Order: sequence, then C-alpha cells, then structure tokens
Amino acid sequence: MKLRISTWFLLGGMATAMSISPLPAKESPSPEATQKIAHALKGRTRGEPVPCIANLRGRAQMNVIDDTTILFREGDTVYVQKPKGGCPSLGNSRYALVKRQVGSTRYCEGDIGEVVDPVSGIFAGSCIFGPFVPYRKAG
Repeated sequence: MKLRISTWFLLGGMATAMSISPLPAKESPSPEATQKIAHALKGRTRGEPVPCIANLRGRAQMNVIDDTTILFREGDTVYVQKPKGGCPSLGNSRYALVKRQVGSTRYCEGDIGEVVDPVSGIFAGSCIFGPFVPYRKAG
C-alpha cells in the first residue's frame, strides 16, 4: 500500500504533537481551596453520590471553589461536584459557568458546563459534570 508523502507528513506531525503535548495533570486543590471546602462541609456527613440534583427555579446555589471543585447548596444539603478532568479557567473570577437547561430542571452527571466571560460572551472552556456527592448536617 502506497501512502502519499503529504500523508506521511501529516502522520508524523500528529505523532510529534501527541508526544509533546501531554494530557493536563490533575491538580490537587490548593491550601486555600481545601480550607474553603472544609469550612463549607463542617459538621456535615458524606452521603452516597447521586447522578442528579434538582434546580427548580434556580434554587441550587452554586459556589465555585477552583477549577476542580464546585459546591451546590440546596436547602441544608451541600453537594460537591468534581467535573471530570476539571473545569479549566472556572477558578478565575472573571469567568462564569453556564449550563444550558433545555427542558430540564436538574443538573446531572454527564451534563456539559461551559466557561464563558459573562461580559463579552467569549467561550473559555468546558467541563463534564461527575456525580454529585451530598453532605448533610449530622443529627
């Protein structure tokens, strides 16, 4: 089987690009982020992960900790959301997380959130939600 020279260049370029651009390393939370999470979960007990949480009329309050952790508060329950692979640029207070909810009143595992600049509307990245881990007050 003969391959054209341009195909060889394309394959070689792809192999080179793959070898010099490793996947982003999963960062552990900063000491500041760890402290914020501990404060938000103080006095709460971890429950079993759930695939979805309700967001009727936008009542699930979102608190971005950093690029790897988002907290949702609904009533007395705090849900920890760790998007798969993180959510690049979300920890920068300049950006906002937008999830388009068409016909749904829930946030669910597998949903895609978009990180955008709310002033210009410029897209800065995206992330895929993982399971939601509930933390409820003990007692």
